[in-house]
Amino acid sequence: MTRKERTHQHCLLLLQQKIDALQKNLHDLSASAGNETKRTAGDKHETALAMLQIEQENNSRQLKEVLQQKAILEKIDPQLQTATIVRGSLVETNKGRFYISLGLGKLKVEEETVFAVSPEAPLGKLLLMKKAGDAFTFNDTDYKIITIE
Repeated sequence: MTRKERTHQHCLLLLQQKIDALQKNLHDLSASAGNETKRTAGDKHETALAMLQIEQENNSRQLKEVLQQKAILEKIDPQLQTATIVRGSLVETNKGRFYISLGLGKLKVEEETVFAVSPEAPLGKLLLMKKAGDAFTFNDTDYKIITIE
Protein backbone atom coordinates (compact mmCIF):
# COMPACT_ATOMS: atom_id res chain seq x y z
CA MET A 1 0.00 0.00 0.00
CA THR A 2 1.42 3.39 -0.99
CA ARG A 3 1.81 6.31 1.38
CA LYS A 4 -1.07 8.06 -0.42
CA GLU A 5 -3.32 4.99 -0.09
CA ARG A 6 -2.51 4.78 3.64
CA THR A 7 -3.29 8.48 4.06
CA HIS A 8 -6.57 8.06 2.17
CA GLN A 9 -7.55 5.07 4.33
CA HIS A 10 -6.66 7.01 7.48
CA CYS A 11 -8.97 9.86 6.43
CA LEU A 12 -11.80 7.43 5.66
CA LEU A 13 -11.33 5.76 9.06
CA LEU A 14 -11.33 9.12 10.82
CA LEU A 15 -14.60 10.12 9.13
CA GLN A 16 -16.18 6.73 9.90
CA GLN A 17 -15.29 7.15 13.58
CA LYS A 18 -16.99 10.57 13.56
CA ILE A 19 -20.05 9.06 11.86
CA ASP A 20 -20.25 6.25 14.41
CA ALA A 21 -19.93 8.68 17.34
CA LEU A 22 -22.62 11.00 15.94
CA GLN A 23 -24.98 8.09 15.26
CA LYS A 24 -24.47 6.84 18.82
CA ASN A 25 -25.17 10.34 20.17
CA LEU A 26 -28.36 10.55 18.12
CA HIS A 27 -29.47 7.14 19.40
CA ASP A 28 -28.74 8.17 23.01
CA LEU A 29 -30.58 11.47 22.54
CA SER A 30 -33.61 9.66 21.11
CA ALA A 31 -33.64 7.36 24.13
CA SER A 32 -33.36 10.35 26.48
CA ALA A 33 -36.19 12.12 24.69
CA GLY A 34 -38.31 8.98 25.03
CA ASN A 35 -37.64 8.88 28.76
CA GLU A 36 -38.36 12.60 29.06
CA THR A 37 -41.80 12.25 27.46
CA LYS A 38 -42.76 9.66 30.09
CA ARG A 39 -42.19 12.18 32.88
CA THR A 40 -44.77 14.60 34.17
CA ALA A 41 -45.56 17.77 32.27
CA GLY A 42 -44.37 21.20 33.29
CA ASP A 43 -41.99 23.99 32.34
CA LYS A 44 -38.90 22.07 33.46
CA HIS A 45 -39.98 19.05 31.40
CA GLU A 46 -40.69 21.16 28.30
CA THR A 47 -37.35 22.96 28.60
CA ALA A 48 -35.47 19.66 28.89
CA LEU A 49 -37.33 18.27 25.88
CA ALA A 50 -36.59 21.41 23.84
CA MET A 51 -32.89 21.19 24.75
CA LEU A 52 -32.79 17.54 23.67
CA GLN A 53 -34.47 18.44 20.39
CA ILE A 54 -31.93 21.21 19.69
CA GLU A 55 -29.08 18.82 20.44
CA GLN A 56 -30.61 16.21 18.12
CA GLU A 57 -30.88 18.79 15.33
CA ASN A 58 -27.24 19.83 15.82
CA ASN A 59 -26.08 16.20 15.78
CA SER A 60 -28.17 15.48 12.68
CA ARG A 61 -26.65 18.48 10.88
CA GLN A 62 -23.12 17.40 11.84
CA LEU A 63 -23.83 13.84 10.72
CA LYS A 64 -25.08 15.09 7.36
CA GLU A 65 -21.91 17.18 6.90
CA VAL A 66 -19.60 14.28 7.78
CA LEU A 67 -21.50 11.93 5.45
CA GLN A 68 -21.07 14.49 2.65
CA GLN A 69 -17.34 14.70 3.42
CA LYS A 70 -17.06 10.92 3.30
CA ALA A 71 -18.87 10.84 -0.06
CA ILE A 72 -16.36 13.39 -1.45
CA LEU A 73 -13.43 11.37 -0.12
CA GLU A 74 -14.80 8.13 -1.55
CA LYS A 75 -14.79 9.71 -5.04
CA ILE A 76 -11.01 10.16 -4.82
CA ASP A 77 -8.95 7.39 -6.44
CA PRO A 78 -5.83 7.07 -4.26
CA GLN A 79 -4.08 5.09 -7.01
CA LEU A 80 -4.33 7.94 -9.53
CA GLN A 81 -0.95 9.46 -10.37
CA THR A 82 -0.74 12.90 -12.00
CA ALA A 83 2.08 15.26 -12.93
CA THR A 84 0.16 18.25 -11.56
CA ILE A 85 -1.54 18.65 -8.20
CA VAL A 86 -5.26 17.82 -8.22
CA ARG A 87 -7.81 16.73 -5.61
CA GLY A 88 -6.41 13.46 -4.27
CA SER A 89 -2.73 14.35 -4.64
CA LEU A 90 -0.31 13.73 -1.80
CA VAL A 91 2.20 16.56 -2.03
CA GLU A 92 5.57 16.64 -0.34
CA THR A 93 7.01 20.13 0.12
CA ASN A 94 9.97 21.54 2.00
CA LYS A 95 7.44 22.46 4.73
CA GLY A 96 5.63 19.13 5.06
CA ARG A 97 3.18 16.77 3.37
CA PHE A 98 -0.27 17.82 2.22
CA TYR A 99 -3.12 15.55 1.13
CA ILE A 100 -5.39 17.58 -1.14
CA SER A 101 -8.77 16.15 -0.17
CA LEU A 102 -10.77 17.60 2.73
CA GLY A 103 -9.99 20.13 5.44
CA LEU A 104 -9.33 17.57 8.16
CA GLY A 105 -6.22 19.28 9.48
CA LYS A 106 -3.10 17.69 10.92
CA LEU A 107 -3.05 13.88 10.81
CA LYS A 108 -0.60 11.32 12.10
CA VAL A 109 -0.34 8.54 9.51
CA GLU A 110 2.05 5.80 10.63
CA GLU A 111 4.34 8.20 12.51
CA GLU A 112 4.31 10.74 9.65
CA THR A 113 2.55 14.09 9.85
CA VAL A 114 0.25 14.89 6.94
CA PHE A 115 -2.02 17.90 6.60
CA ALA A 116 -5.35 17.10 4.94
CA VAL A 117 -6.20 20.29 3.06
CA SER A 118 -9.31 21.16 1.08
CA PRO A 119 -8.68 22.28 -2.51
CA GLU A 120 -11.05 25.17 -1.72
CA ALA A 121 -8.86 26.39 1.17
CA PRO A 122 -6.38 29.20 0.41
CA LEU A 123 -3.35 26.88 0.57
CA GLY A 124 -5.19 24.20 -1.41
CA LYS A 125 -6.02 26.70 -4.16
CA LEU A 126 -2.35 27.72 -4.39
CA LEU A 127 -1.22 24.10 -4.66
CA LEU A 128 -3.65 23.09 -7.41
CA MET A 129 -2.11 22.58 -10.85
CA LYS A 130 1.45 23.04 -9.58
CA LYS A 131 4.19 20.53 -10.51
CA ALA A 132 7.19 19.06 -8.74
CA GLY A 133 9.91 21.70 -8.60
CA ASP A 134 7.45 24.62 -8.49
CA ALA A 135 7.77 27.15 -5.68
CA PHE A 136 5.31 29.63 -4.17
CA THR A 137 4.83 31.82 -1.11
CA PHE A 138 1.91 31.54 1.29
CA ASN A 139 1.59 33.66 4.46
CA ASP A 140 5.20 34.85 4.14
CA THR A 141 6.41 31.23 3.98
CA ASP A 142 8.24 29.91 0.92
CA TYR A 143 7.19 26.46 -0.25
CA LYS A 144 8.91 24.23 -2.79
CA ILE A 145 7.12 21.18 -4.16
CA ILE A 146 9.38 18.14 -3.98
CA THR A 147 7.14 15.24 -5.07
CA ILE A 148 3.54 14.56 -6.05
CA GLU A 149 1.88 11.17 -5.52
